[in-house]
Amino acid sequence: MRVSKWTRRDFVAAGLVACHGGWAAAAGTPVVLVVGDSLSAEYGLKRGTGWVALLEQRLASDKIAARVVNASISGDTTSGGRSRLPALLQQHKPTHVVLELGANDALRGLPLAGTEDNLAAMTQAAQTAGARVLLVGMQVPPNYGTDYTNRFSGLFAKVAKERKAALVPFLLAGVADVADPTSMFQADRIHPKAEAQPRMLDNVWPELKKLLR
Repeated sequence: MRVSKWTRRDFVAAGLVACHGGWAAAAGTPVVLVVGDSLSAEYGLKRGTGWVALLEQRLASDKIAARVVNASISGDTTSGGRSRLPALLQQHKPTHVVLELGANDALRGLPLAGTEDNLAAMTQAAQTAGARVLLVGMQVPPNYGTDYTNRFSGLFAKVAKERKAALVPFLLAGVADVADPTSMFQADRIHPKAEAQPRMLDNVWPELKKLLR
């Protein structure tokens, strides 16, 4: 067996090729950044049972090599998410960004124009950073009034259309709009139980899977 002699330059070149290959593999792995509120932060749930944690399991079972970063904070608003997003984009360099914010804006009675502007700004910032964006819509109960209810739910679709982003119309479809929704929620009647989390993932997954392809 003939072994050729390697010079120092050969070893350096081989090392660079190996390193570059590692960088390329890392760069090719999708990073899904979830920026949300308590609905995505496992509020009141056992760790690992929220829909974002279940998303990681779904990716593994579907043999999709992607990393999930859950940057959700309970109580966060679109304004808070907007202020946090630049640092998150810089730190994690996501290929996909899931924006699940807006519910707390409604609970606090914040102006809808501000919510829309914040969502649009976050979507644009993520797209400018090279990420594909999925907006996750919310709805409010009828007691908010028909006008407010319609305008609030409609702003997610409006931003998605204007920014050419993907959209999940309602995160809690099949959870909050069933015949007896109280059975799916914790005692505060705001945060879904662990039993509702798979359905929430099922609402998000089809649109996110399209983006990952």
